[in-house]
Amino acid sequence: MERNAQKNGVVNLAAAVMIFIAAFVVTCFVNSLAGQAASVFLGLGALIAFAGWFQMRLEENERLEKLELNELARAKGESTLFDAKDSEVFPARRAREQFEKFFVPGFCVLLLVLEAGAAWLLWRWIGKTTTGLNAARAMPALSLFAIFSLLLFLLGRFSVTISRLENHRLLRPSSSFLLAGAFVCAFVALGIAFVEGKFLQADVWVARGLCVLLGLMAAELLLTLLLEIYRPRVKGKITRPLYDSRVVGLLAQPESLFTTAAQALDYQFGFKVSETWFYQVLQKNLPILIIAQLAVLLLSTCVVFVDAGEQAVLEHFGKPVATLTAGAHFKLPWPVDKIYRYRTEQIQTFMVGYTPDEQSESATTILWTVAHAKEDNFLVGTRAQATVTNSDDAMDVAGLASKSPPVSLISVSIPVQFQITNIYDWTYRNGEPTNLLQDLATRAVVHYLAGVDLNDVLSHQRLQAAQTLQDDIQTAAAEKKLGVKIIFVGLQDIHPPTKVAQDYEKVVGASQQLIAKTNAATALAISTVLHADALAFATNQVALAARIQLESSANARAALFTNQIPAFDAAPAIYKQRAWFQAFADATINTRKYVLLVTNTQDVMIFDLKDQIRDDLLNLNVPNDK
Repeated sequence: MERNAQKNGVVNLAAAVMIFIAAFVVTCFVNSLAGQAASVFLGLGALIAFAGWFQMRLEENERLEKLELNELARAKGESTLFDAKDSEVFPARRAREQFEKFFVPGFCVLLLVLEAGAAWLLWRWIGKTTTGLNAARAMPALSLFAIFSLLLFLLGRFSVTISRLENHRLLRPSSSFLLAGAFVCAFVALGIAFVEGKFLQADVWVARGLCVLLGLMAAELLLTLLLEIYRPRVKGKITRPLYDSRVVGLLAQPESLFTTAAQALDYQFGFKVSETWFYQVLQKNLPILIIAQLAVLLLSTCVVFVDAGEQAVLEHFGKPVATLTAGAHFKLPWPVDKIYRYRTEQIQTFMVGYTPDEQSESATTILWTVAHAKEDNFLVGTRAQATVTNSDDAMDVAGLASKSPPVSLISVSIPVQFQITNIYDWTYRNGEPTNLLQDLATRAVVHYLAGVDLNDVLSHQRLQAAQTLQDDIQTAAAEKKLGVKIIFVGLQDIHPPTKVAQDYEKVVGASQQLIAKTNAATALAISTVLHADALAFATNQVALAARIQLESSANARAALFTNQIPAFDAAPAIYKQRAWFQAFADATINTRKYVLLVTNTQDVMIFDLKDQIRDDLLNLNVPNDK
């Protein structure tokens, strides 16, 4: 290999290392996410430049070794120098072969880990970071990245041209990385410029794009390593270095696409398609065509259609200037003017307490004891305090049984429906208004459940709880000026946590049985007491009636005896006869009697003593229907 190739490799390595260090310092100075990704890319380029330069030195040493051996062979004309083993005669070649056999694959595996790991870590870091670009240091960083881009472009373009004209395959990887690094630094500078133009997410977009680039490089390197295992080895054939990335080469030299496409078309069609006038015109005027398409695309952003039921906020360089209603509207092209659409007439819904899944949405019957979604547990008050005495740990210092705290756990599924009433408040008063509204609703639910009883909220207080929560969430949203109206709050799925639902059902069943038995015992006690009171009252009344009857009878008999004395004194015989007849009549009141008036006759009397039909059966009282 010629000496100038090594010099170019050293220059590429030095430039890659210095600009990598400078870019890293500027990135820390301005706190740019895109700068972090660009620093990783430039660092990988420095590693590849070092590997390429080292391999060029090995091949140069091998070339010099061959020249020296050839000179020795010509001078002495002996072949005994070549009778020894190759490892003894050609140490430089042996070192180069060992380098390509072991170091290059290991170095590529290291690159794969670095590229994939950097892409994954940077992507996660971009999603989690909350700090933005330092606005006070943005302009110096913009200038420095523009300078980096210019330096890398000049040096990279020169190296790429040299490697292509002189066919330096080991110079090509570092040259491509330098030229691609120029474009990467240019993109970082553009991202910082857009941030200065009030497009605050431009730096994040550039950073994510560079993460995707690192991911593509890792995927390409993995595929290259897998194919290298099955690649047939031909002795003496010079192969492309494993660390020479085609993705980076395409980014550095996009015009190579035309060469590849022309070769593919020529091969497929069997004639020189690349020499036709259409292909030549397309190749020459492609930038103009792309610019024309971009112009048409930008002009298409000047017309915006707002659908029915929607409102849109029009921003001019990031500042809201108007509210657009349903219909067609004209605006300046993107990114000067941008619109944000909101469905102000649509009832939107979010859930508090659980995250629905496909299984829970398709289920027709949901049981407490079966997990049907990702649920959150909330603390809820309870009036009952259970005394814990079955464990030594439950005893306090004084040896007394401790009581469980007056709280329980509960799972709820609360749909909250709202409508946007003020899009300015919804868009600009708070960051992430949807998440803020969900947090406010969750806080209201936690605050409410902590002050109510478990059994009440599970039974008869659902409607009251829903109305109270709706008022609380509306009040909190009004305090934060979210610009929304809470339409509905429902408590559709309230139950104990799934793990304890079965035990809770047993407790509730035992409580209901206790209440039923207590009510039955109370009813039996009331019935027994009332029956005893009634029986005592009846006994007292019977005794009182018997006493009154005895007293009345005694008084009547005394009065009768008093009245009988004058009658007896007036006619003793008649009185006795009358009394006898009266006693006889009373004694024989239900007895059949026969009266014989004639006593001096000799008639024969025949008596039929058979019972006759009773008079009450012969003389029935028939009711008169009239």
